[in-house]
Amino acid sequence: MRTFLLASAVAAFPAFASAQTITTDIVENHILPRFDTLAANGQALSDAAISDCTATSAPLRAAYGTAFDAWIAVSHMRFGPTETEDRAFALAFWPDSRGATPKALATLISDADPIAQSAEAYRDMSIAARGFFAMEFLLYDATISTAGDDAYRCQLVQTVAADIANLTQDIATDWQSTYAALLTNPTDDGLYRSDLEAQQEFFKALTTGLQLTSDARLARPLGTFDRPRPRRAEAWRSERSARHVAVALTSLADLAKRLSQDDPALQEELLAAFARAQAQIDALDAPAFAGVANPVSRIKVEAIRSRVEEIREIASNDLGTSLGVASGFNALDGD
Repeated sequence: MRTFLLASAVAAFPAFASAQTITTDIVENHILPRFDTLAANGQALSDAAISDCTATSAPLRAAYGTAFDAWIAVSHMRFGPTETEDRAFALAFWPDSRGATPKALATLISDADPIAQSAEAYRDMSIAARGFFAMEFLLYDATISTAGDDAYRCQLVQTVAADIANLTQDIATDWQSTYAALLTNPTDDGLYRSDLEAQQEFFKALTTGLQLTSDARLARPLGTFDRPRPRRAEAWRSERSARHVAVALTSLADLAKRLSQDDPALQEELLAAFARAQAQIDALDAPAFAGVANPVSRIKVEAIRSRVEEIREIASNDLGTSLGVASGFNALDGD
């Protein structure tokens, strides 16, 4: 498996940065570049689909993987523009415990539904048939990728890709035009009234990302020892499950580094914990977590989850205290 280096996460920061400096640093160097990358890669995916809509197209699959990586790198930031109009769920409807995505796509293809003729019209489509997981079925699922009329399925691939491009660009535009300033310039009557409230949002994003990685990306395929569930892994059809954990942790390590820059010892402890988790992922030769049914391979995945839980504990007990904030509720908690 490709190694996702954490070397960039150990760059030194000036000691005793102000809360405003930390907020500005996170917005300008963690958030905005990642959403700009997501928008650029979303458009590249749409362009690739126009050039070749064939499910087995190597350039299309490569563009899909690059765009999906970019989403995973921001998937912990479930606030602001990603939550507007349920954009995050439209980009990544998962977990899908009831199989809504293949059902919705199969119905579209069977009916040759004209909604697929326009990306604008497709905005009204159920989120189950939108985004990266719908595209995964269209490119990698043996049934969906060959169902129905070839021309209609081609149109559907192109429309789903265009919809992804529109969603990612809308998110990036909102960050650049409005939301970044709300965080970096808090006001008494604003959405964020202080830099501490902004840091609370960032800390919540960190803990949300760690929770998603541990409880969904790792725990779901692990299931129980007697009943492992490898096909509950995220993006197992495209064999991206372990890669998503690696990409997510690399991005979360960067956020943790920036949040902890006022406490070098804590920063070092956090980054060392991230590095231990990353090293275990790099040593795992099971891209889709298919080996969770095998006791030897299962232990390796359990060990990765243990390392992520270690990071969660350090973040909750030490980083939150250092910042003077708590994680509170997040987008994964439900009602």
